[in-house]
Amino acid sequence: MAERHTIELTVNGQAQQRSVEPRQHLVDFLRGSLGLKGSHLGCEHGVCGACTVEVDGRIVRGCLTLAVQAHGCTVRTIEGLSRDGDVSDLQDAFVRHNALQCGFCTPGMVMAAKELLEHKPDASRSEVRDWMSGNYCRCTGYQAIVDAVCETLDARAGRTATGARP
Repeated sequence: MAERHTIELTVNGQAQQRSVEPRQHLVDFLRGSLGLKGSHLGCEHGVCGACTVEVDGRIVRGCLTLAVQAHGCTVRTIEGLSRDGDVSDLQDAFVRHNALQCGFCTPGMVMAAKELLEHKPDASRSEVRDWMSGNYCRCTGYQAIVDAVCETLDARAGRTATGARP
């Protein structure tokens, strides 16, 4: 039987203590042990971004981060962001722009966009495209996603969305 480690962390504002195998990925822990199904397993190589979660305020790939690495950390998933209303304006923009279709990539896209909104509130359209390029979407072609993020940037800055960001 594999050695197990006890981890303590805060997930979406709730203290958690669980026993995990040393090689269990954070996204598997979140989905399997905590029932948080918002973060998805896509490529399992850190390329697609479907497993994106926030650890201590920075986004990480949940398929590349081990659950034991999150010991003592604060983790937020799409469920926590949605519940707290931190991204309700962004989520509304995604709906308005039809920036989601099958929805598989959407949680990772929203997590990445949230970090962009916080760290680059003056981002140009080109910078939005570059920032979001780490997340794959097979359905939308990205234009609608970029439009939704740019609209949210404009709204948060008090600008009227022009649709023609530089």
